[in-house]
Amino acid sequence: MCGIAGIYNHSSSAPVQPEQLLAMMHSLGHRGPDGQGHLIKNEIGLGHRRLSIIDLSDRGRQPMSTPDGRFHISYNGEVYNYLELRAKLQERGVRFRSDTDTEVILHWFALKGADSLHSLNGMFAFAIWDSQQKCLFLARDRMGIKPLYYAVTKNGFLFASEVKALLASGMISAEVDTSKIDKFMTFGYVPAQRTMFKGIHKLLPGHWLKVTPDDIKCECYWDVDVEIYMNRSVDATTEELRALITDSVQLRMRSDVPVGVFLSGGLDSSTVVSLLSETGVSGIQTFSVAYRNGADYDESAFAEIVAQKFNTNHRVLYVESSEFRDFIPQFVWQMDEPVVEAAAISLYFVAKLLKEHVTVALSGEGADELFAGYDIYRYMLLLERYRRMPERIRRNVLEPVLFLIGNDKIKKYLRFAKQPLEKRYVGVSLHETWYKDSIYKSDFRRTLADTPASSLSGLYERSRTWDDLSRMQYVDLKSWLVDDLLIKADKMTMANAVELRVPFLDHRVVEFAMTIPGNMKMRGSKVKWILKQTMKEHLPQKILSRKKVGFPTPLSQMFGNDLSSYVSDLLLSQRARNRGYFKGDSLERLVMEHNKGKVDHHKVLWQLIILEEWHRAFIDDSKEKRLTNQKYRTVV
Repeated sequence: MCGIAGIYNHSSSAPVQPEQLLAMMHSLGHRGPDGQGHLIKNEIGLGHRRLSIIDLSDRGRQPMSTPDGRFHISYNGEVYNYLELRAKLQERGVRFRSDTDTEVILHWFALKGADSLHSLNGMFAFAIWDSQQKCLFLARDRMGIKPLYYAVTKNGFLFASEVKALLASGMISAEVDTSKIDKFMTFGYVPAQRTMFKGIHKLLPGHWLKVTPDDIKCECYWDVDVEIYMNRSVDATTEELRALITDSVQLRMRSDVPVGVFLSGGLDSSTVVSLLSETGVSGIQTFSVAYRNGADYDESAFAEIVAQKFNTNHRVLYVESSEFRDFIPQFVWQMDEPVVEAAAISLYFVAKLLKEHVTVALSGEGADELFAGYDIYRYMLLLERYRRMPERIRRNVLEPVLFLIGNDKIKKYLRFAKQPLEKRYVGVSLHETWYKDSIYKSDFRRTLADTPASSLSGLYERSRTWDDLSRMQYVDLKSWLVDDLLIKADKMTMANAVELRVPFLDHRVVEFAMTIPGNMKMRGSKVKWILKQTMKEHLPQKILSRKKVGFPTPLSQMFGNDLSSYVSDLLLSQRARNRGYFKGDSLERLVMEHNKGKVDHHKVLWQLIILEEWHRAFIDDSKEKRLTNQKYRTVV
């Protein structure tokens, strides 16, 4: 796991300036504290920061080159089946100089080109320079576990593991793309290939990008598909699923440094611990995080149940409100993109604890999206059934009664029912956005050209023949999972030089999960039914039957108490009011109503806080301040 960066002046053929590439590498020091290297040859420059995981010797230093000097690689990630690929290459006469997966990827690409990607099982973002063809090849793993950003400049092309590295080059400036603010306020992140930074893009999961002196070409090499097998039995399904996940977990134990597990006490992370234990791994180290704000924000009792059953070395970290508040600016800096994911701060602190004991950690990301672990899926399917009822019965009988006796949640979903699935479902973080019209300034609202749902139109179009549950899962795999959960997981762990591995997102598990019928994923009110069936003989009943809570964060309490002054001082400051996006009196109302306990506005307040802190960290600061501000950076 590492940080990569590069410059290719393909348009002008101007020589790469060493200070620009070195500045990019320096900004990524937290991702690779174990070493650095760079290659500059006229118009191409590749940089690398190393976190040593496999083959800790200097033989693993990057950029790495083929013996003939034609191909050079800068690589971030882990390819877990590298030993099997290495054996195939050795059969062809390839001689290796290291024991790294990096060298395997390099030789595999030299042999097969872009087709080599189909053989790689892992998480990765890499760049390979072909000195003979003058071609820069970039690729990102199938699920988007590892990030990769790029920008086009007047001279050519920049890429890096993080946005801050692109900015550190001095070749582009940090400018806000105001057209993306409405998408951020809807999703809690900016979906797809765009970012909130004008001119900075993300390479999409399962895509490669090729830069030559003549053009820039991008193609998709893998995508999720759905071919549901309706006639399979439960026993056969659980047996195959368990075998796949077990193999995935075992592959992700390949490491030359210690490995631990993020254990929340939920089904997913508990499954990882269970499978590790049952495959003979002893002395497992597990880590949890909690808040002292009541039982709703402390899962440690459930984590302890799992830790005791499998005899793990378990540690729990409690985060205080003051720590949370003080870390918010650094959280925004480390994330690069504004992302409304308060649990990311919890992850940062537990990763910091974990780093004291291990360098690699496994976690349960992806299981909810694959096995329908969110209640929102069930609600949306109920709405589809409701929409299929005769309109006269809905309008004249059911809606008046439900509005009369229903609570706010029922009323909210009745309003959602007026729209088809592709218009109303924009992801797991779905919430009503009525407040946007009440807080947007009129001039700003008029600049918004498209609807937030338009960002997902391509996903809904590709899945138009699928069942409704599969369509929602696909949307979440391609947006919420990638642009919220996985980006959070990468940035918060790598900020502590910790490598995070996600066994559920092995592409074989993903492909198999999408063949499982919906009635095996959800049964009545039970979500993730098939995964629970798979693990029912192996996990305590308290873990199998508990309701999903994720990484709960007491934002509502903190904003009304310990952080109330911080919220007011930030959002009601003249600096924030001058952005031109929101009405000052509307922001005052939101803050006042929350502080007085009239209305719980913590979700929108958190969005506004992240947006304002992001502007202060990236947009307001001068280039010189960004490069020297040690508060937000690791000194290397």
